Amino acid sequence: MSWHAVRMERVQGIGGYFVRANDPEALTAWYRDCLGLDADEHGLWHPGAGPTVFAAFEAGTDYFGRSEQQVMLNFRVTDLEAMLAQLRAAGAQVAAETQEMAGVGRFGWVTDPEGNRIELWQQA
Repeated sequence: MSWHAVRMERVQGIGGYFVRANDPEALTAWYRDCLGLDADEHGLWHPGAGPTVFAAFEAGTDYFGRSEQQVMLNFRVTDLEAMLAQLRAAGAQVAAETQEMAGVGRFGWVTDPEGNRIELWQQA
């Protein structure tokens, strides 16, 4: 019997994203000050409604940057160019290239102070 044939509980969305950091306070401040992630003192953040992509990549992919980075966070943005310019002005390590996927949108990347590559997505 397939799992489709049986009623099962399903996840409702992403409930949290947790990252190791050498300096958690500084990394939290970077996400707030550079990306505008306005989480409260407990880390609770109320993102805008929109789609979330879940995709598995081949183990040897270089898409995430460092080979030891096992996951990559993707944030939806309204204006990719404005966000990338804002990050560059703040001294962030922003990838020179952007990518466009027909019908999906535009993508850019920044690396946070702990070396984690982050994808920024402006929906089509």
